[in-house]
Order: sequence, then structure tokens, then C-alpha cells
Amino acid sequence: MFDAVRNNKKIVQIFLGLITLPFAFWGVDSYVRNSGVGSDLASVGDTKITIPQFEQALRERQDQMRQALGAGFKQEMMNTPEMKLSILNALVDQRLLLLETSKNSLQTSDEVLRNVISTIPSLQENGKFSMPRYESALRAQGMSQPQFEAKLRQDLTLQQLIGALGDSAFVSESQAEAMLRLQSEERQFSEFRIAPEQFADKVKIETSAVQKYYDDNKAQFEVAEQLKAEYLVLSLDAILSQVTVGEAEIKAWYESHMDRYQQKEERRASHILIVAKTEAEKGQAKAKAEEILKEVQKAPAKFAELAKQHSQDPGSAKNGGDLGFFGRGMMVKAFEETVFKQKEGEISNVLESEFGYHIIKLTGIKPGKLRSLDEARSEIESDLKLQSAQRKFAESAEAFNNTVYEQSDSLQPAAEKFKLKIQQSDWLPRNPDAKDLASLGPLANSKILAALFSEDAIKNKRNTEAVEIGPNMLLAARVLEHVPATRKPFDTVKADIEKLLRSQEASALARNSGEARLAELKKESSEDKLAWSLVKSASRLQGRDLPPAAMQVIFKADVQKLPAYVGVGSGIGGSYTLYKIVKVSQPENLDAARRKKFQSEYDEIIAQQDLSAYLSGLRLRYKIDINKSALDSRERQ
Repeated sequence: MFDAVRNNKKIVQIFLGLITLPFAFWGVDSYVRNSGVGSDLASVGDTKITIPQFEQALRERQDQMRQALGAGFKQEMMNTPEMKLSILNALVDQRLLLLETSKNSLQTSDEVLRNVISTIPSLQENGKFSMPRYESALRAQGMSQPQFEAKLRQDLTLQQLIGALGDSAFVSESQAEAMLRLQSEERQFSEFRIAPEQFADKVKIETSAVQKYYDDNKAQFEVAEQLKAEYLVLSLDAILSQVTVGEAEIKAWYESHMDRYQQKEERRASHILIVAKTEAEKGQAKAKAEEILKEVQKAPAKFAELAKQHSQDPGSAKNGGDLGFFGRGMMVKAFEETVFKQKEGEISNVLESEFGYHIIKLTGIKPGKLRSLDEARSEIESDLKLQSAQRKFAESAEAFNNTVYEQSDSLQPAAEKFKLKIQQSDWLPRNPDAKDLASLGPLANSKILAALFSEDAIKNKRNTEAVEIGPNMLLAARVLEHVPATRKPFDTVKADIEKLLRSQEASALARNSGEARLAELKKESSEDKLAWSLVKSASRLQGRDLPPAAMQVIFKADVQKLPAYVGVGSGIGGSYTLYKIVKVSQPENLDAARRKKFQSEYDEIIAQQDLSAYLSGLRLRYKIDINKSALDSRERQ
């Protein structure tokens, strides 16, 4: 599209942050036609959310998290009831918005769709849209062009609705200034820390109390059941590394798919655009364009100079009207038809489009050509390897499962058959916490751990079944060593328990002392003799050096009369800290740029709240049913 549109187009994305999943490929029409019943996961109005739709959303969320977390991603994260319910709820919110866009007849035109696709950086080459890159990117994602464009059209249509909500969020300058003043308020204070160490000599811990703590907290002293295992991973990547493609196969593919490697003709043009924003302006704009055309016809060599002088397309005018090279389908129809009929160097008559009136000069032609076999060889080889690996993985998956099951006393036969390396784990706990999971690698899977810790696997050292731990990835494992759960003897932990109880008792005494002193300081007749620290200051915007609990009590304090006293347990070694607030001040003048930035951030918060409230309203307006039993069955898988 024209640079004016490209540079000024604003796609509302920030509000989609509340909808935590990519939008699926099913459009509103297919929602309305959907007629699934008992096996569906939910219904929204007269439409259904099906199991395939949920599974696709689950895969997309998984891909998002894998990309964001990298090595920190664990498949186990996706298998919780909370995660799956959040995905289903997000799908419900998406469906509600889609139904509203349909109800309000919101649409995205082909023109806008082409413009957005053409400006995606990863689809460009040398700053211009590249059809080969577009096709290659779609192949890499396993998507067809209609699928991708349907999804993008749907996203853009939804953004119209969400953008309208965002545009309605407004915070006035006075509101922003009042909030910023509140956030910038500065409170000056001194502090007095009461450390638990001061009460160490007053603490006495009886042996019976230590024994009681040991007996009452048995789980705290347990050494979890653990085991070591060996395992095999059959993955698409492993098979891909084994695949080779012959030259004859590459050549045959190339010859039977030559249409894929045909680079279409591209043309380069410059234009002068006179904009007509309303019907009333059309006549005047056209007359102006006709006058400029006469100047161009008198001095064709000055086209670039005249474009810089007269064109109202800010993106291209500075470049003498140059729009660069583009292919068919990248411009509005009337503009495209004119350009692809012109001869190089030819200047058009005044042309009307939805953007205004154009004078077009064709400045270059790149004839369509067929990419040679050498140019396409690496791409073809990669595609054929992937296709072959996908077929082989599908064929091998069942055989892999059968092999580890039928020859259950060893993983070696499966390793030799599928040319895989047997790997060995460190110690695996039965019920790993989040920290442990991060270190378990491919074994961080509830089904694998349950299979390994089963009686049969531990007692008989049999292979587990092959478990899908990720897309195109199967794992089978076998127990090597096992240690049952044990409890640390009392004598080995007695000293640690006594130390803990002493610390807790000293902290309690420090708190009691602090609260008593605070109560005394708040009395009008009290005399303040504490050795307070030097005065410090903090604001709600700048208080990172203070614990959150301290910030909270300092800024909740009643400062009508100063000094004001507050206190809080700091959590640092169990100490208790008293604060003496001596001064409260607000800035006299606020920086205009800072206020504007704060107002923008406040607008964003209000917009997010508005969208959340809008979705809550939609949930009341439409009948929503969740098939809990169907969702539970998905959670067990």
C-alpha cells in the first residue's frame, strides 16, 4: 500500500494483552454453523467451543511459553487444571468478542489486509514485501495462505472492536496531575530498629519443645523418595538428523513444482498524491492534480522534484514519490491496473483511488523469472527432509511404543532399532516442586514420573510406556536405582530445630517490645528518647530501598499531626522497625513530559479496565455453559 497508509496505520495490540491466547483459525461463520453437542467443552450463546479448538489453543499457548521461557519451559506447566481452565476461559472471551464483531458488522477489507501483510518485517527483503519469503514462512508454520489470511483478518477485525474501547478511555490532564502529585508525594522519616539479637539471653528453649516441633512437623524432616532412571527420546529432530535426500529426488520435486519457484513480475513506480478527505474536497483536489500533471508533462525529468513539492503522501514525497518495487496484489486495484499497463518512463493521466488523486510514473520493471534449481536447492532439500522425517516419525511412533513394551526389561533394543542414545538422569524426587522440575529436563512430566514411581517399574525394573512429552516427541524410561522415603533422625536435626525456635522466640520478643514502644510514642504525654537514624525520604514512585510492608505503613500513616509514628515487622532476621515521619511535601511544579507520560500510562490502565468490564458485561449478556466433565477428561490426558 501507499507509504502514507503504511506509516500512519495503527493496529491496536496493547488491549489484546487481556486475551491471553492467539485467536484460532475458525471465523464467526463457522462458529455460527458449529453444531457439536455433548462432547463440546463449552457453549457461548448459540455457538460451541469444540475439543479440537481447545487443543489448538493449548498448543499455541504451549508454543508461546516455550518461546518465552526457553530452557525454563517444562511440559508439566501445561498439565494443570488451572492452566487448562484459563485457556478455556480465554476462548470464551474470544468467542464473545467475535460474536460482537459479527453483531456490529465489523469487517476488515482486502486492502487493509494486504497493507498489514506487506509491512511485516520478516516478510520483507531489502525493505520490500517478498512473496517467496511469505510462502516460505507459511510452509515453515504448516499453514496455507487462506488460513493465515483468515486468522489475520479476524485479528484485525477484533482489534477494531477493542480499539474502539481503548479510544474511549480518557484521563484528563487535571486527573493525571492529581494522581501524579499523589504518587510524587515525599515523606521524610527516621527509623529505629529493634533487633531480635537483643533478646537472645532471655530466650530459653526446653528439650521437650524441640521434640514436640519434630513430632508436629514430620514432613519437614522427610527425605523424599527418589530414583535414578535411564531413558530414550524419539523425536522429529532425532529422525530429521538421520534423513538424507538424493539429488534425483530434489530435481524431481523441482520439476513437478516449478510454479512455487516462479518469481512474479514486479514494477517500480513513483507517484504524486493529492488527498481528498471529503466529497466536497474532491473537485478542488482533482483540479489541483490536473494542474500538476500539466507541469509534469512539460518537464517529465522534474517528476521527483514536483513530487517533493506537491505530493501529500508524506512517506514517499520526501523520496521524490518513489514507492519502490511491488508485485500484483500489493496496491489498490485502479492503481495496480494502471501501473502494470504502463511502459517504463511513461506518466499516467490523473487517476482516482480511495486515497485521492494520483499521477504515476513507471520507473522500473523486474520481469518475472523462474528461480533455478541451484537457487532453490537448499530450500527444497530442507522441505523434503522435513516431509520425510514427519512420515517416518508417524510410522515409528507405534513401533517405538511396541518395542519398549514387548522387550520391557531393557531400552537397548529400541535404542538400536531407532538409532537413539540412551540417556541417564540424576536423582528424581517423587513429587518435585517447581525448582526441582526446572532441573528434570524431558523427565519433567507427570505421566513419566507416575510411571517410573509405579510399583511395577520400581520392583521389576520394567520399561515405562512411551509417553508424549511434547509435539512429535515420545519418551520411554526405566528405573536404575531407587531409594524409599525416609525421615531424618531426631538427633541429626535437634540443633537446627533449637536454633529455629530460639530465632522465632527472639523475633516475638522484638515485636512485643516494638509494639509497646510504638503505643507509648503515640501518647501525647510521651517523651521521645529513642536514638533515631538520620532522616531519609521516600515517595510512592521511589521507595525501592524500603520493604513493601514498610512503604505501606509509612504512606497509610495519618500525617495530620507530625511527627507521626508507625511500626512494622521488617522480615529481615525477624526485627521490628519503628518509623518517625517528620515531614510531608509535594512537588510545586510537575514536569510536562513526565505528566504526559503518566497520563498515557493511566489511559492504558483505564482502557484495560474498560475492556475487562466490557467482557464481564458480555458474559452476563450471553448464555455460557462449561462442560466440566469434558474439561476434566482433558485434564486427565
